Amino acid sequence: MSEPFDCDSCKESLYGRKYIQMEAGPYCIPCYDTLFANTCNECKEIISHDCRELYYEDHHYHEHCFRCFRCDRSLADEPFTCQDEELLCNECYCSEFSSKCVSCEKTVMPGSRKLEYNGQTWHEHCFICNSCKQPIGSCSFIPENQNHYCIPCYETKLAPRCTHCKKSLTKGGGTYRVEPWHKECFVCTGCKTQLAGQQFTSQDEKPFCIKCFGNLYAKKCAGCTKPITGFGGAKYVSFEDRHWHHSCFNCSRCSTPLVGKGFIPDNEDILCRACNSDL
Repeated sequence: MSEPFDCDSCKESLYGRKYIQMEAGPYCIPCYDTLFANTCNECKEIISHDCRELYYEDHHYHEHCFRCFRCDRSLADEPFTCQDEELLCNECYCSEFSSKCVSCEKTVMPGSRKLEYNGQTWHEHCFICNSCKQPIGSCSFIPENQNHYCIPCYETKLAPRCTHCKKSLTKGGGTYRVEPWHKECFVCTGCKTQLAGQQFTSQDEKPFCIKCFGNLYAKKCAGCTKPITGFGGAKYVSFEDRHWHHSCFNCSRCSTPLVGKGFIPDNEDILCRACNSDL
């Protein structure tokens, strides 16, 4: 007589039947599915032994139940993304959440090389110089009227030219009389000192620093003989053909300030009334 070969659960004979061997013993298929099979998280039915089972985030799924939330496509052999607890195939995810390339208007796929600028996105190969049509990549560029130019093209075709040296001006420059200048080219006509960041004036449309302008063109104070430039709030007094700084317009004898007071001219001198009455 042969030894019994029964299901460890229902005790029915397994001779001539399919069974699954477990550590505890053999089980007939119905008992195995009832005792050991997992429940599908989607349809809530048992995943039987002959079904392909998928496991994701502590949950089990039938192959046909593991699908895209939007298009219902099976994700068993497809790349996918979980967005707000929804499983999405790459196509649906990109269509819904990925940015579009400003140039070709196609989706910029996750993980692909891209460039972002001013709140917009490009495929790396779509972000090109508007002139030479070559990809700019990680190189520097200049935006101009909603277009973008590589540095060589911008300097050659679009950059303003310095009024002095005629070379392209891309940074560090300024404007004088509606004309562009390199910072290092905008200098005093007299002493050649750079004028950027300091006071200056002009004579015959040429720029001069305050010192050169004073020495060359300004009136000279009859008191201290220094130039009267009028810069920095300086005030002066004029009488006949002579001029004085306010601080220099004093009595020639007692040095009393005479600004706003009466005075008496005495040849080259100017006198207060008191000093004039002593003569």
